[in-house]
Amino acid sequence: MGIFTSRRYEARYASDVRDLEAAQRLRHQAFRGTGEGRDADAFDDHCRHVLIEDRSSGALVGCFRLMSLADGRVVGQSYSAQFYDLSALSGYGRPMAELGRFCVDPRIHDADVLRVAWAALTRVVDAEGVSMLFGCTSFRGTHAEIYLDVFALLKERHLAPKRWLPRVKAPAVFRFGQKLASRRPDAGAALKAMPPLLRSYLAMGGWVSDHAVVDRDLDTLHVFTGLEIGAIPPARARLLRGAAG
Repeated sequence: MGIFTSRRYEARYASDVRDLEAAQRLRHQAFRGTGEGRDADAFDDHCRHVLIEDRSSGALVGCFRLMSLADGRVVGQSYSAQFYDLSALSGYGRPMAELGRFCVDPRIHDADVLRVAWAALTRVVDAEGVSMLFGCTSFRGTHAEIYLDVFALLKERHLAPKRWLPRVKAPAVFRFGQKLASRRPDAGAALKAMPPLLRSYLAMGGWVSDHAVVDRDLDTLHVFTGLEIGAIPPARARLLRGAAG
């Protein structure tokens, strides 16, 4: 089922097992390195999977999955809840959606893939009345030292509101909110090292946890990331809806 089409790419829902397996193979390449294999877990069965394909070749260039949640009372069923204590969000009373496993073919370096992903997300959010998007935003590797400017910038400007702030649950974390309390970030270096998906979230008013989880299974660090749709600046919201139209 098509969600959004641009001049070059189309975003659509996976329609069968072959589509899902193609997404899992791409996820394997993006998160676990080259070679044969599929990145799969039990959450796949509870999500809708979005494929982004090159219209001319049919090649899969990106994908992500979405888990719809009626409200915060069921946030504990999400993938993110494995790693973060999300009890503060349990009182969130409106529809939510978890965005997960977002990835782009490592051989593709085209910002339009991310733009198409956000256009598709905008359509889903508007059609389904989603009030909050959230998920785990990943940094490649598990060495926090590489990303100190990024984490210092997140600490200084983008921490979650206290009423929603996730607490520590995972056994291995980097508490940048505490450890970098006195560090002043180099904003230019931080933005250069920041994952594109996280830059997009933050540009729309998104926020993050005060700690990063060390995920040795996927060889990543990740931060919980939330975006309240109603808090997106009006000009940015118009741009998103214009692109999705």
